[in-house]
Amino acid sequence: MKIVAVMPALNAGKTLEPTVRDIPPGVVDEIILVDDGSTDETAAIAARLGLVVVRHDRNLGYGANQKTCYRLALERGADIVVMIHPDYQYDSRLTPYFVGFLRDGYFDVMLGSRIRTRREAIDGGMPLAKYFANRALTLIQNLSTGMNLSEWHTGFRAYTKKVLITIPWERNSDDFVFDSQMLMQCVAFGFRIADIPVPIRYHETASSINMRRSVTYGLQTLGVLGLLMLHRAMMIRSPLFLPRNSASASP
Repeated sequence: MKIVAVMPALNAGKTLEPTVRDIPPGVVDEIILVDDGSTDETAAIAARLGLVVVRHDRNLGYGANQKTCYRLALERGADIVVMIHPDYQYDSRLTPYFVGFLRDGYFDVMLGSRIRTRREAIDGGMPLAKYFANRALTLIQNLSTGMNLSEWHTGFRAYTKKVLITIPWERNSDDFVFDSQMLMQCVAFGFRIADIPVPIRYHETASSINMRRSVTYGLQTLGVLGLLMLHRAMMIRSPLFLPRNSASASP
C-alpha cells in the first residue's frame, strides 16, 4: 500500500522542518506539501527537505488547500492519506498508529484527538474559550449523529483511498468548515471512524484562527449538521451527501 502524507501549508517556514523530522522513517512513502500563497520560505524549505511541492499563486483557503492535497495524493496512487498540519501543533511521531489502523482494515478514518483530558488540553496551550466551544460542538454532533468521538475538530486525520473516492469533498467549502463537512460526509456514507489521543503544542507559530472566525466556523458547523439531519430524514437532498458521480448534484 502506498502511504502519502499531505500538508496544507500557509507560512509554515519556522515549523515545517521539525514536523517532517518527527515523522518516523519508513512510515510514509511520500509527503506532498501544498503552499497556499505563503509569503515566507515555506516552499523553498519543503523542496530542500525533498517533499513534493505545489504552490497556489494566491491564498485560496484552508478547504481549497486540502482539495489540492487530496487530488494530488489520489493522482499519485495513494492508498492511505494522512493529513498533518506543518505548524508543529500536532505530534507527527504518532503517524504510524494512524496508518496501522487503516492499513490493517480496522477503520476507514482515523482522527487525532486533542482532548484526552481537560488538564492536558489546557496545559498544551489550548485557549479556554476554544476548549469549551470544542466540547459543546462535539457533544451536539455526537448526540445528533449517534457517534461517540472525543473530538470532531482536529486537524490531524487519515483517510483510506475508498473514503476519498466516495465522498464528494470537491463540493465542500474552501474555508475552515471543510473539515466539518468531511467528517459529516464520512458519517453519512457509513465509514468507520476512530480516534486516538494526540498531544498538542500551542505556540506563537502554531496556526490558529481568531475568535470571529472561530464563531463563524462554529455556526457553519451547526449548519452542516442541520443539513445532514434533514438529508437523513429525507426532507431534502443535499449535494454534500450524494455520491460523487450522482447526476443530481453538480461537482
